[in-house]
Formats: sequence, C-alpha cells, structure tokens
Amino acid sequence: MTEDIGMYPPPGIGSKRHQLFWYEILGCARRGHCLEGTNAAQVRPEDGVLVKDFGDGLRWHRCLRCDAWLPVLPTDHPDREFPPGRAEVEIPLRGRPLRDRYVLRLIALDRVVHFLVLGVLSIAVLGFAHERGRLSGAFYRTMDVLQNGVGGPTGRSGRGLLGELDKAFTARSSTLWAVGLVLGAYAVLEGIEAIGLWLTKRWAEYLTFVATTVLLVPEIYELAEGRITPAKILTLAINVAISVYLLIAKRLFGLRGGGKAEAAEKARDTSWEALERVLPGPSR
Repeated sequence: MTEDIGMYPPPGIGSKRHQLFWYEILGCARRGHCLEGTNAAQVRPEDGVLVKDFGDGLRWHRCLRCDAWLPVLPTDHPDREFPPGRAEVEIPLRGRPLRDRYVLRLIALDRVVHFLVLGVLSIAVLGFAHERGRLSGAFYRTMDVLQNGVGGPTGRSGRGLLGELDKAFTARSSTLWAVGLVLGAYAVLEGIEAIGLWLTKRWAEYLTFVATTVLLVPEIYELAEGRITPAKILTLAINVAISVYLLIAKRLFGLRGGGKAEAAEKARDTSWEALERVLPGPSR
C-alpha cells in the first residue's frame, strides 16, 4: 500500500466495489457505520485494515460494512491501548450474503401480509360458523327488505352477492369449520415462513419454496380456465419470482453446489480476506 505525500481522497471514498453495491450503503444508513478501534489510545501499522493514523490529530476509520473511510478525532478517554485484533472483530454481513438477507426479509414481509389476511379470514369464518344460527334470521329479513326495496324478488333468489351469502348460511357446519381451520393452518404456516425468512434460516427457504410452488398449480389452472384478473397475474408473477430466486440464488436441493457453496460464499464475502481485497483507502 502506497503512502504518497499530498494524496488525500475525500472522506467516504473507498474502492470501486463501494460504488457498485448499495446494500451495504443501505445498511449503514439504517444502523450507522461499523467502525472499530475508535476507543483506542494508539494505532499500530498492523491495524491499517481498520484504521490509519497519520499523526496530524485525525484518524481515518474504515467501515467494515460499506468500505468507506471516515475521519474521526481520537477519543480523549481511551479504554484500550490498541484497536481490537482480528479475533475480537465480528465482520458484519456484506456483499451477496447481505443482499440475500434483504431479499429474504422482503419475502418475509410478503408472508406477514398473507398471515394477517388469512388469519382474519379464518377468524371470520370460524366466528360465522359458531354464530350462524343466531345471525340467519336477521340476514334473511335484511335480504328481503333490500330486494323488495329495489323491486326485486323476495326470499332466496340465489343470485348476486346476497345469493352467495345465502349459500354460506345454508352450507354445512362441518364445511364451514373445515374451511376456517384450513385457513387458520395456512395462516400459521405463512407466519412460520415469515419468522424463519426474517432470521435467514435455511429450513425456512425450503419451506417457503415448497409452499409457494404447490400454490402455483391452482393459480395456473385458474388462469388457464380463463379466470384472468390483474391481481391473479401479479400474484402468479411474484410467486414464480420467489420460487426461482430461492431455487437458483439460494442453491436449494444441492443446486449450484448447495448449502456448502452457500456457506463458502458467505465466508468469502464476510472475511478478512474480503476486506483486504478492497483495502485502498485514505493515503498521505
């Protein structure tokens, strides 16, 4: 590493990699930069990967996440003599593993929405099944009033929204309870997926892939039958994208080297070797 007199790049400029990857920048914007050795009294030459001190009262600290070099005044009350050694430093996620975490958490948020919608539907169906007898009288009286008010037939017409509601009131109790329980079980499944994906668990990736690909069958069938709506097309596109991403990018079922290749890639991007590959920083 050269130290040419007079060369002082602006703060925050690191390597070409820093300019190309935005996930690290987003992480630092949310959590702040990851700096080490700011509480040290002295800086040694071997600490150059973390911090540089040119003896002019200003130290340049490297963010271990986004590779930016930031000027920091030495502390007046140091609590250690030197910056931490490599064994003491936990390198934050960066590179592809950090990108994957953001993508998985985006999928997790999608699963949270599914969990909430399905949970509400399950509670509504089960509540309706429990109170159907008490509600049926009021429902049919209201149906007659509404249809009579617009000049329509009274009684059970079997058409439109009221007809669909009538089917719900005449359905078997066992059917309603089964539908409510199935919706509740599916909501729980979506909630488990969301938690596992948020925590970037490998088992959650497999669970999400299987659950998503199974649902592709009825979605494609409905579109093939001509029941096409923008919402169904969007849902299908999202689920296909999620399945392809999990299968290819996350190397499920041994694809592209499987879990071992995934672990090796994480180790490569979050290691001291990765930091040394993009070491250029402030010089003087």
